[in-house]
Amino acid sequence: MANVVVIGAQWGDEGKGKITDLLSRSADVVVRYQGGVNAGHTIVVDNKVLKLHLIPSGILYPKTVCLIGSGTVVDPKVMISEIDMLVESDIDISGLQLASTAHVTMPYHRLLDTEMEKQRGTQKIGTTGRGIGPTYADKAQRSGIRVIDLLDREKLKERLKTPLTEKNGLLKKIYEVEPLDLNEVINEYIEYGKRLKPHVVDCTRAIHQAARKKQNILFEGAQGTLLDLDHGTYPFVTSSNPISGGACIGAGVGPTLIDRVIGVAKAYTTRVGEGPFPTELQGEINDQLCDRGGEFGTTTGRRRRCGWFDGVIGKYAVEVNGLDCLAITKLDVLDELDEIKVCIAYELNGERVEYFPSSAEDFGKCKPIFKTLPGWQCSTADCRRLEDLPTKAMDYLRFLAGLMEVPIAIVSLGANRDQTIVIEDPIHGPKRALLRA
Repeated sequence: MANVVVIGAQWGDEGKGKITDLLSRSADVVVRYQGGVNAGHTIVVDNKVLKLHLIPSGILYPKTVCLIGSGTVVDPKVMISEIDMLVESDIDISGLQLASTAHVTMPYHRLLDTEMEKQRGTQKIGTTGRGIGPTYADKAQRSGIRVIDLLDREKLKERLKTPLTEKNGLLKKIYEVEPLDLNEVINEYIEYGKRLKPHVVDCTRAIHQAARKKQNILFEGAQGTLLDLDHGTYPFVTSSNPISGGACIGAGVGPTLIDRVIGVAKAYTTRVGEGPFPTELQGEINDQLCDRGGEFGTTTGRRRRCGWFDGVIGKYAVEVNGLDCLAITKLDVLDELDEIKVCIAYELNGERVEYFPSSAEDFGKCKPIFKTLPGWQCSTADCRRLEDLPTKAMDYLRFLAGLMEVPIAIVSLGANRDQTIVIEDPIHGPKRALLRA
């Protein structure tokens, strides 16, 4: 048995939802450890599409406990709408738990997020406008509202007075937005608290009780490595730590509890929002990848930018997360291409570099150095075993494994659960994977 962290090895949108859903079959507990409703994943079950932003995809398994950890920021209105959607779909939510210490996204957070992004003009960072950054900012300033505060009217009123006065001043004087009414906000959020109360738990205690019972725990990150606040392409990043180390902080566990880290990466690369993207494509191939891959954000609906697989950021993701193995998704999107390029290094100021630059300015100057591989030009959608894959598709996967110096455990070939080749079960299998360079 194992406790596993699943993280995105690129800029998010790698298909973590499907991989988490797949691994949740073997997990007793699934923990979402950071991010908020700025994340999103789409799960296809029996041809039914479910889009979730906060609730882990493990909720689809009746015996799996799904815990939203302290490191997340929770928009209660969105969470309740997801609960209602799941109930309407006859999905059992009795295993859903919410950390009492998770911070809450308030209406002024959303307003400030939108207005601040407008004011940035050409310097905008591509925020989703869902209030995530301002919520984390209040958390760091120790003026945030937590889930536990929504369960007591007087406590909420006391906690809300000062920050709401401050935020109303900003909204009115700087952004010319009408201020919010204290009582209206309290009435709205107390009702959210009543709805969520049956799910509220002591997060850390719940996780450690599961660990003492030797249960399998799956830690689910939102976004991806290159969006990490400390280790990503700053300032074009999220406001939390999606990397594997963030699981320890966001869930309240020590690193010795983690047995394995699996990274999820597309067979190509995408990015949504602003920021440098060395392997970005334009024109026909970009459109082909976007259309075949359905590259539109779950949260914003924005069209994703598409590019060739970037092995430099891939190797960086392996290092910063301590990846044990990979899940490669959307291999089928490349089926029609006659040749496929992989970035193996950058050219920076006339020199070849094989590392991810820490300077955003340097990263913006990087030009990709490509290795061109032949395409297989036939469908992989119905492949269910490694031996079913075309030889050139296998060669491509082996090249990626060799470039990133980590084996591949799972290959995804479509949105449905059964369109997957599981080379090794990362939870129950031995600590090795079968597809190597």
